[in-house]
Amino acid sequence: MRGMGRIFKRGPIYWIAYYHRGKEFRESSRSDSEKEARQLLKKRIGEAATGRFSGSREDRVTFEDLAAGLLGDYQINRRRSLSAARLSISHLRRFFGIDHAVDITTNRVRAYAAMRQGEGAANASINRELAALKRMFSLAVQDGRLSTMPFIPTLEEDNVRQGFVDHGAFVALRQNLPEYLKDPVTFLYLSGWRLGEMKALEWRDVDLGGKVVRLRPEISKNKDGRLLPLSGELLEIMERAQVKRRLDCPYVFHRNGEPIGDFRKAWSNACKASGLGRILVHDLRRTAVRNMVRAGIPDRVAMALSGHKTRSVFDRYNIVSESDLVHATQRLQAHLVGEPASSKVTSLRPKRPRK
Repeated sequence: MRGMGRIFKRGPIYWIAYYHRGKEFRESSRSDSEKEARQLLKKRIGEAATGRFSGSREDRVTFEDLAAGLLGDYQINRRRSLSAARLSISHLRRFFGIDHAVDITTNRVRAYAAMRQGEGAANASINRELAALKRMFSLAVQDGRLSTMPFIPTLEEDNVRQGFVDHGAFVALRQNLPEYLKDPVTFLYLSGWRLGEMKALEWRDVDLGGKVVRLRPEISKNKDGRLLPLSGELLEIMERAQVKRRLDCPYVFHRNGEPIGDFRKAWSNACKASGLGRILVHDLRRTAVRNMVRAGIPDRVAMALSGHKTRSVFDRYNIVSESDLVHATQRLQAHLVGEPASSKVTSLRPKRPRK
């Protein structure tokens, strides 16, 4: 194709260059195969000859264009994880910041993952960043700015937290919390709600007469509203909150009329004072799911109460503890002890008919 175009390499990737109406165009083949690059060059030359050539707009799309598309999508859809998206973009920008979209190949993505692992980032964190990158490309394809996207592999996650709090440990922990946190934290322990959902709960969401709390979709992480019936200790918590209600504060749980803020220090001090290890507030949500299942509540009902939309995440929260295993072996031993002693052996082979 001498005189009509040429092929050259940038790193491991082959690029093509060709002319149309006196102007040179350069385009990545997105492949390390010279044969595929030649096929693409032949296609572009053919398009120019038949009048169907429009130039390669895709080569002008940059990483910053992709990032802007992602942030725009989050803002338009009012996603509450916008701050997490910005954090992922900041990590991705350090590696891909000056790249064009066509230069972000699968090999480059793997190199990014290796770099982040070298920095000590957990696989789960890296996967969240790669998910953001994948979403960037998907949006660009949907918008017609790109025709294809690279394969973006993910890493195996072996750091899924499996923490939960036994009831006795929770009682000890609650005793060491400041007074203003005891009822809000107990609410989390009994309801399985997320921390942000508890903090955003307002009196307009509470129907004490009907003994229910309705979570508004706009404060739910998955944007689905749900209902929480009130009885027993949950009802008592709401009744105590009503006594402390302030007309200048819309929130059910507050601290002297102000929304409950960051209480990590108070939580850490209570854990130490209770002699507990590293426990997260989110472990209360896992515990609530586990307690619901062990109380015999059907899985679909427990998912409706806790707000889990996917079965995989719910199953991950329904954690088996060591005490569960001990209880299972004890039940097995009790069953065997109760079996009648007998020396009779039953053959598993079918009897052959007599001839």
